[in-house]
Amino acid sequence: MATADILYGTAASLTMTLASLASDTNLSTGRQSAARDNSTALDIDDLVGGIITASTLATVAGLQAEVWLAGSYDGTTYSAGASGTDSAFSPGSKKTLLKLLTIIPFTTLAAATPMQWGPFSVAQAFGGVIPQKWSVFIVHNSSAALNASSSLHEVKYTPINFTSA
Repeated sequence: MATADILYGTAASLTMTLASLASDTNLSTGRQSAARDNSTALDIDDLVGGIITASTLATVAGLQAEVWLAGSYDGTTYSAGASGTDSAFSPGSKKTLLKLLTIIPFTTLAAATPMQWGPFSVAQAFGGVIPQKWSVFIVHNSSAALNASSSLHEVKYTPINFTSA
């Protein structure tokens, strides 16, 4: 009888410029990553996670970063008007069309303390099936721009498949 075993691929980075990302008190304008294209890889899921680092000590309650996913049903059009490119993004009232992965509280963080988030299943966020293409959207209201060092931020994904024996 054949058995299926999980097969983890090699972690890869998504292009996303988080260094010095400005704070937005309304948690509306942030940054989106370049898209992860699964249309030829055909992985059954991706685990996504990363690191985000504030630049100053957060002392006010309610300061946070939000991590969202945008997906594409046709490989071209993304939810909430995202583009799948590493760029500034402001979904406005369409933000509810994105998939919230996590909220990272900044209140107890010391300055320059990297906060790891994830891993999260992309397929699970989209109801069980990974979209052809997807990207990450991050926004924060930490009251100051994120840390300016690009080495203190990352967004990575690990592809998942099954192998049979």
